[in-house]
Amino acid sequence: MDLHLDPEDLAFRDAVRRFLDENLLPATRRATALTTGFINDPEVAVVFHRALHRKGWSVPHWPEKYGGTGWTQVQRYLFEAECARAGAPIYNGAGSNMIGPVLMRFGTDEQKKKYLPRIVSGEDCWAQGYSEPGSGSDLASLRTRAVRDGEHYVINGQKIWTTHAHKSNRLFALVRTSTEGKKQEGITFLMMDTGLPGITVRPIIGNGGDHEFNEVFFDDVRAPVAGRVSEENMGWEVAKYLLEFERGGNPVAGRVRAQFARLATLIGKKCPGDADIVARLGELGTDLDAMEMIELTAVSALQTGGNPGPVSSLLKLRWSQLRQQLAELAMDAVGVEALRWIAARPLYDTLQLPADEEQMLSVMPRYLNYRAYTILGGTSEIQTGILARSLLGL
Repeated sequence: MDLHLDPEDLAFRDAVRRFLDENLLPATRRATALTTGFINDPEVAVVFHRALHRKGWSVPHWPEKYGGTGWTQVQRYLFEAECARAGAPIYNGAGSNMIGPVLMRFGTDEQKKKYLPRIVSGEDCWAQGYSEPGSGSDLASLRTRAVRDGEHYVINGQKIWTTHAHKSNRLFALVRTSTEGKKQEGITFLMMDTGLPGITVRPIIGNGGDHEFNEVFFDDVRAPVAGRVSEENMGWEVAKYLLEFERGGNPVAGRVRAQFARLATLIGKKCPGDADIVARLGELGTDLDAMEMIELTAVSALQTGGNPGPVSSLLKLRWSQLRQQLAELAMDAVGVEALRWIAARPLYDTLQLPADEEQMLSVMPRYLNYRAYTILGGTSEIQTGILARSLLGL
């Protein structure tokens, strides 16, 4: 692999930088830097998404016929890296990175025409209804039941850890439509509006004080059959395909590298003479370089029309660990000052302090939230199991 940029790619990179300088507002950069949870608030991120949409860049990883850019692998990677470097937020990854690719592969023509343009423009914000109490990493054991009644499914049950369900207007969910056969059978993939009667959303406040997750209750919810993706009882294949994109379908190296750069700056200001801290930073930088090379293999598969495959589990596993290690090192670098706590969220609305002090106040909640990285999206134990089965050909 030739990692040197040719003149065309250098020109592309410079064009992206100019666009970011002109369209990424200072308030958006600050809000992104002070987001201590996992995902930017939709109301912040959608402003930049609309600027990308006007440029034709809102879904660069999609095929051109659905609104993509037709960029090469290198160009897309450069775009992601430059956005991360500049502090640009990501808007509704559940829409563009999950349900979008699923609809392209499994959706009907009507579903594609209805939903894909609204993801491109940012009109719809999607939430993912997969996990349930007792059915997290063992997703196939889900119990939320959907019974066919004419042109509707009547749904009863509960989903949990539903990210931004309180701010989303659409939801895709896995529901059980049959109890016969293996537990992977009898699962159906449904899309629906979050405003349907019988849907109740209750907040879950994370360890870091942020409201990103929710419980979602379904009480005799009537969801149209038209929202079903693929055939009834065939949702497991759709679910597995989506999880490959959730765990490894979008470049992460740029975001982690930006986190690393902020940490290096913090260490330079707080404890530049601490040999142990500096050595740990160097080790993490080496790990980051290695993971970036592995990530390029997954990006290559996507750009040629494939899906990430088992390498997505490796990426999910190691990126989660690296993010946690960077957050831990930030805590050690800041020391007792990390114990200062601001309860009100979001921090970008609550704080009006010098930038360095604001960043210090974000270290503790970010550390606490990042403890969940090795759980959400599939635990580390599940990812190592997937990798082991793949290596053994099982």
